[in-house]
Amino acid sequence: MIAVRLALALALILATSAVAAVDRGPIRIGMLVPQTGPLAANGKEMENGFRLYLEEQGQRIGGREIKLFVEDTEAKPATALTKARALIESQSVQLLVGPLSTAEAYALLPYIDARKIPTLSPTVAAEDLTQRRRGQYVVRTGWSAGQPAHPFGPWVVETLKYRKIAIVAQDFAFGHESSAAFQRTFEEAGGQVMQKLFAPLGTADYGPYLARLRRDVDAVYAAAAGADALRFVRQYADAGLKERLPLIGSGNFTDEHVLRNMDDTALGIVTALHYSAALATPANQRFVKAYEARFNQMPSYYSEGPYAAGSALKAALDAVGGEIEDVPKFLAALRKVNITDAPRGPITFDDYGHPIQNIYVRRVERVDGKLQNTVIHTFPRVSQFWTYKPDDYLKNPVYSRDWPPCKAC
Repeated sequence: MIAVRLALALALILATSAVAAVDRGPIRIGMLVPQTGPLAANGKEMENGFRLYLEEQGQRIGGREIKLFVEDTEAKPATALTKARALIESQSVQLLVGPLSTAEAYALLPYIDARKIPTLSPTVAAEDLTQRRRGQYVVRTGWSAGQPAHPFGPWVVETLKYRKIAIVAQDFAFGHESSAAFQRTFEEAGGQVMQKLFAPLGTADYGPYLARLRRDVDAVYAAAAGADALRFVRQYADAGLKERLPLIGSGNFTDEHVLRNMDDTALGIVTALHYSAALATPANQRFVKAYEARFNQMPSYYSEGPYAAGSALKAALDAVGGEIEDVPKFLAALRKVNITDAPRGPITFDDYGHPIQNIYVRRVERVDGKLQNTVIHTFPRVSQFWTYKPDDYLKNPVYSRDWPPCKAC
């Protein structure tokens, strides 16, 4: 009789738990990406990466169905805020993924904090997103502008033996931060930045900047992305500079979203980033194969970032039994995630919600008829603060056109 009662009690407990799980319903996720405007192609790659991960999980994570709602931000801060409000207040989403750009991310931060909505940031590279202006509810799964540039600076001195560098960068936050972070560690390793030129976004003719470039330097560091990077590389070669002054640069300068449209003028460019589609690991090879089969193009960091965000989300939801409704518990689990099988390599998170991850030095090569970013060196487990103490690092201004100052210019 006692055994029967125990069996009935156990059955009741299991049935109650099953009903509770059903009653929780699907997890509702809102994704903010540009679907129109000049950054629409990058936004599509973000959406593709995240959708691919969800498809591979059968649209279920943490034992619960996932419902995804995607909104077009047009890469405009005001629009991003309007769409975030619609997702949270009308669609009742419990998690945000995105946006793409720095200005959008900063516009969203106060609202995200006020609504206490966990947010995964897979592409925004602004330093202060997880530093001086960090919010409580944002966890970055991408990178910061300085993270690849910090180890790259001394590597350029020690390995490439360049001692004098000229910089050409896009004249907005990323161009400033990436080039300044490189300048800091390059000069600390014994190099000198001799010149800094900043070109507006969308520059069609780089002729005036190329004419002003000093010829007595060892190489040129370029911080640019998208169509600007494509135009710069072609015009640099047309000006006869490719053979005279080697090009190095920020990782997105030859990221796959640009590289797929480049030609042999890009051969030999050396950059540093947390991802390369040519990374020869089983996890990345599986990802590249699946992405190419699904979307008929090579993945870029824009697509790998949201895919890795999916891995972080799964690990956190598995840890809390799918209870995303308990926001403090879910965020605590998210910040403790240890991912071993992301396409880019292993990922853990620091106390600021930023990934500690490998940084890869890559050289553009043609392999099997296609251009790729061949990995030639790996820096393991790189922090956003590099070798600096976080407290000391954060006492300095955020990297800019003027900090650190260019002493040799």
